[in-house]
Amino acid sequence: MAFGRTSLGSSASGGGRAMGAGGQRPLSDINVTPLVDVMLVLLVIFIITAPLMASSIKLDLPQTDAGQPNDTPKFVSLSVDASGKVFLNDQPVTDEELTARLEKAAADSKDTEVQLRADQTVPYGKVVALMGIANKAGLSRIGFVTEAEAAAKPGR
Repeated sequence: MAFGRTSLGSSASGGGRAMGAGGQRPLSDINVTPLVDVMLVLLVIFIITAPLMASSIKLDLPQTDAGQPNDTPKFVSLSVDASGKVFLNDQPVTDEELTARLEKAAADSKDTEVQLRADQTVPYGKVVALMGIANKAGLSRIGFVTEAEAAAKPGR
């Protein structure tokens, strides 16, 4: 649909709606000025009302230090090298020392995580035995630490 004047007849014959010798061509452009005006008004409304929508109820809450979030998660690092030697937090330990130290860590916090690092040549039974020791000590959160695989090698 064209906006503006259109020619329905010949301008030379004088019939219909003649526009004269210098007749205008029909308009085919959409006027976007009203659209931009409406969008700018909506933008201003949203800019003004957005901060009011964040929190409509203002409260003066009491303060306490009892419920402070723990910023650093607690964990212990349990490692087994290729020879089967066990390390707790990068210090070599025997099975008895490992049990005692894991029980102490569990007594400090039940949410303590055991980050288990084992060489890929360590037998599965050894890894399961360490998981059992940690579980008996009261630590049920165990995470397995791995390395990211290197980029695809040529020829594979």
